[in-house]
Amino acid sequence: MDSLAFVFPGQGSQSLGMLKELNDNQQIIRSTLTDASEALEYDVSKLLFEGPLEELNRTDQTQPALLASSVAIFRLWQQQSSQMPKMMAGHSLGEYSALVCAGVLDFSDALRLVRQRGRYMMQAVPEGTGSMAAIIGLDNELVEKACGEAAAGQVVSPVNYNSPGQLVIAGHKEAVNRAIVLCKEAGAKRALPIAVNFPFHCTLMLPAAEKLKQALGQITLSKPSITVINNVNVSIETEAKQITNALVKQLYSPVRWTETIQFMQSEGITTIIECGTGKVLAGLCKRIDKSITALVTADQAAFNKSLEALK
Repeated sequence: MDSLAFVFPGQGSQSLGMLKELNDNQQIIRSTLTDASEALEYDVSKLLFEGPLEELNRTDQTQPALLASSVAIFRLWQQQSSQMPKMMAGHSLGEYSALVCAGVLDFSDALRLVRQRGRYMMQAVPEGTGSMAAIIGLDNELVEKACGEAAAGQVVSPVNYNSPGQLVIAGHKEAVNRAIVLCKEAGAKRALPIAVNFPFHCTLMLPAAEKLKQALGQITLSKPSITVINNVNVSIETEAKQITNALVKQLYSPVRWTETIQFMQSEGITTIIECGTGKVLAGLCKRIDKSITALVTADQAAFNKSLEALK
């Protein structure tokens, strides 16, 4: 469908019990989670439905859990709808889900890869020395200026350009705290720490990116069957080397989500479906461009509603 796009969520969309209703109702969901459990050699369904929550929220567990959930829902969509997306994108970890669904990455390879990606990210910075914060209601340029002034020899920078007036910053905890104060002084409506222990998508992740590059070198990437827009350049790559480079760079570079949705709109996209267990990206889409219809698939009722909307 020339006017349909799928987007795939990243970390923060996980919750205990996610996918449970769809799992109970749909065999394809159950079989996908079985495939994931075999690839990872632990019970993914048990982690999703029973936790414990602190395990589900551990980065190296969160990433494969979210990828498995998104791929399961995409497989269900393929089974029940003839309407396939013209293009796709994923927010951070969600880019891997998009690449699996586009046929670039093998599902089992991707699950093991993102588990390693999570471990590399956890190893890159001692836990508790980095942090992230959400900045609401302040222009991008003013947030960037505040980060520049707050750095003082440390790292702090915008890392998620989520929607107009909604950015996330990351870096050393002290520098992030200084930036929070400066953003408030500059007029931010809200500037508050996010409950994470690691500073994703900033240059502190460079050591993780080097390890990820080596891991990606061991995996075969295929040409995409559906267009995927990457986070780093808001561009479309079809060759394995360029896709790999973008995934490596993504680890220490900002997620340019506002531009991604704007690019989709410029390409004629009028409907975006969030393929996963959350609704954060659908909410961001509405703030970026109200002309786009944003749908979700988080439970059976939402999934059915999205199906009906395209008939």
